[in-house]
Amino acid sequence: MYIPRTLTASLQELVAQFPVVFLTGPRQSGKSTLLRQEFAAYRYVNLEEPDIRQAAIDDPRGFLATYEPPLIIDEAQRAPDIFSYLQTQVDSHRIPGSYILSGSQNFLMLRSISQSLAGRVGIATLLPLSLLEMSQPKWTQNVDDWLFAGCYPQVIAENINPRLFYANYIRTYVERDIASETGVHDLTRFRDFMVACAARAGCLVNYSDLARDVSANVATVRSWLTILEESYICFRLMPYYKNFGKRFTKTPKLYFYDTGLLCALLGLESSTDIRGHTGRGHIFENAVIAEFYKQRLHANRQPRAYYWRSVRGDKKEVDLVFDSPDSLLLYEIKAAQTANAKFTSTLKTLANENDPENTKLFVLYDGPDGLRVSDARFTNWRNFRAPS
Repeated sequence: MYIPRTLTASLQELVAQFPVVFLTGPRQSGKSTLLRQEFAAYRYVNLEEPDIRQAAIDDPRGFLATYEPPLIIDEAQRAPDIFSYLQTQVDSHRIPGSYILSGSQNFLMLRSISQSLAGRVGIATLLPLSLLEMSQPKWTQNVDDWLFAGCYPQVIAENINPRLFYANYIRTYVERDIASETGVHDLTRFRDFMVACAARAGCLVNYSDLARDVSANVATVRSWLTILEESYICFRLMPYYKNFGKRFTKTPKLYFYDTGLLCALLGLESSTDIRGHTGRGHIFENAVIAEFYKQRLHANRQPRAYYWRSVRGDKKEVDLVFDSPDSLLLYEIKAAQTANAKFTSTLKTLANENDPENTKLFVLYDGPDGLRVSDARFTNWRNFRAPS
């Protein structure tokens, strides 16, 4: 079953303006399906197929002469030298939408594309499904089901058991992508590192603690975290500090793009396991912030998302800050079902220290939608819409 993606409109806009479009994102986020469905008039080649990949590597000129545009080249990172030859092709014709490239691994691909196709390529990112794209209500009726299932299209469209899907996903990612593409040889320790990161989802990144837990040095941990980011496993949310002097922490927080994968790394085997888990609040916070990223990126907008934490004795924190040109949007994220005025206290503190007239306050939670308490709007997570 094809699930329409909100990124399609942005992709079509890029195709109308750039000779080359590059679609990136995590493995199995639906890139190939989207391109073959929405750009059916294009020829399609997949460099995962050994003979086609070898032809692109051995004779890139002949490959591009054989497969004329408009052309989709899937898993294009398998033959990175082809980007330089594409530059010659597009410079001689300069026809918008000639080539669409896609790739699941971002380790070196963006750097190669930026060097070879600068000014000629439009870039878009496809993450797992957002709430806007999940048409099957089963996965959004219960918050713990949503957290456990995650949002990968195959889980949602084919009703695959999340426990089985993510166990296989992790194994494939480590044994195939990491082993073959990154130079990491100690796969057992790298898997332990992923688990250690999962245990810290929603927390400040402490490289020394991570290094100690996996018996590695800090430089290795930083390198491995970059690998997780470049393959769209996790991301770092940076602190917001505009106009707040020294009253903030400068350390990023760590989140995963998908909570189904996060739950698998935490060893949770069902949505029931989440209900009594001590980290349930962090998992819910992670899901909402990842949803913000998905909705923004699928609209081809930069997330522009931050968190804020005071370093004074009160240690106050705002989970999500969006800095728009005309206003500051502050979000408190709670897994609770009851609207409580105390959820708004830190939001009001930050608003008063910024510009109360141009600051909007929200609480994202699991309760009734549309309530207003202490100048904050309480919004059920199912109805959350990131600013455009």
